[in-house]
Amino acid sequence: MENYNRRQVLEQFELQKDFMEDKINYGIEMYRKGYLNITVKDSEGNVIPGAKVKINQKTHEFKFGANIFMLDELETDEKNEKYKKHFAELFNMATLPFYWDALEPEEGHPRYAKDSEKIYRRPAPDLCVEYCEEHGIEPRLHCLSYDAFFPKWLYDADVHTIKKALEKRYKEISERYADKIPTIEVINEMEWRTWKTAFYTEPDFVEWSFKQAEKYFPANELTINEHAPLPWEDRCLPSDKYYAYIEANMLKGARIDAIGMQYHNFFKRELEYEKTRIRYNPELLYKHMDLYARFGKPLQVTEITVPAYSWEAEDEEIQAEILEKLYKIWFSHPNMEQIIYWNLVDGYAHLWDPSPEKIKASQGDMTLGENKWYGGLFRFDMTPKPAYFMLKNLIKNEWHTEAETVSGADGVARIKGFYGTYDVEITVDGKTVTKQIDLSAKKNNNKTVII
Repeated sequence: MENYNRRQVLEQFELQKDFMEDKINYGIEMYRKGYLNITVKDSEGNVIPGAKVKINQKTHEFKFGANIFMLDELETDEKNEKYKKHFAELFNMATLPFYWDALEPEEGHPRYAKDSEKIYRRPAPDLCVEYCEEHGIEPRLHCLSYDAFFPKWLYDADVHTIKKALEKRYKEISERYADKIPTIEVINEMEWRTWKTAFYTEPDFVEWSFKQAEKYFPANELTINEHAPLPWEDRCLPSDKYYAYIEANMLKGARIDAIGMQYHNFFKRELEYEKTRIRYNPELLYKHMDLYARFGKPLQVTEITVPAYSWEAEDEEIQAEILEKLYKIWFSHPNMEQIIYWNLVDGYAHLWDPSPEKIKASQGDMTLGENKWYGGLFRFDMTPKPAYFMLKNLIKNEWHTEAETVSGADGVARIKGFYGTYDVEITVDGKTVTKQIDLSAKKNNNKTVII
């Protein structure tokens, strides 16, 4: 595009600014916040008016995350430590790689254990779970039945053999991780151009996969996931492909608990404006979320890539501006419950040769795949981009509650805040009691504290 001004990509956000801001402000106030009512009593059950109550939000109930595929995968200890530090400072969810071809490259020899042989961008699940537990991050499983990454030893197998092996995989993963990983992504990217196994073409692929998941993960949230064009660029009708195949499988008895909506913008720079007229349109973004909300299920933006296209200041600022608007739109929708960025660091995700020499050679020379190379929140050297600081400000400051009040004549302190876990400090006559209290969109928020 001759004389292309990149800021043009923001035009729909600007044209719809009043509509967008009204929807965002109303949605966040209505759906992301609630009232915490704390009744303060003495040991004999009498209410205490005038008690000083102070709350400080520690975590969000809403999940903000990224994939954690580069955990201990960067080429220096210094970069690995920065990766782990920055990840924990921002996110409360991590997507873990359970790609079958890398998790069990040799039949009967899965790579669950922390000390398993390393495979690039596929850290062992035990390593990831351990990191998540240490930092209060909720792990998310990606993905049980994803034909594009079935192992080679199943490529020529018949459907019966594949189902038998897949059920064994479900059982093993359930026994090891069902109590550690709440969100289980069952199916990913059925709208695939090619397939690897005979099972993929069977009419019961989705239905069977979800029924097996319900059997082995009865208490987990079972999700479906699809690549970016289908959830965001179809006609916004119940006959849209993704909507229709979700509905069809639900009618066949598949227990689909949540709906995943990928958002990768893998476009060349010169096509960015043309390709984002739908995706950067606030009205259409809300319409697509409203469509899938008809199922009455939570929505999840499962994989996000918004490229900066370079490390130039203007490009990085535009990336941050786009993401700020998108995150606010998604966060304001009542059905959305998770937003997951994808590859955090520029220059690693699409190295077909991940040798140290290739990694070193790629630094500063990423023109072969600029839409993917520059899609991270960190530059190749692990310095944060404006997009990282913007998200940190939203999650840790703008969408964060700290407040003080006193209990009324009825002994109740009433405070409105973002849903999440709080440290609560209550002081009466010089005596202070501290508690951890959840303010939840899903639970009773009337609490009693005895002084």
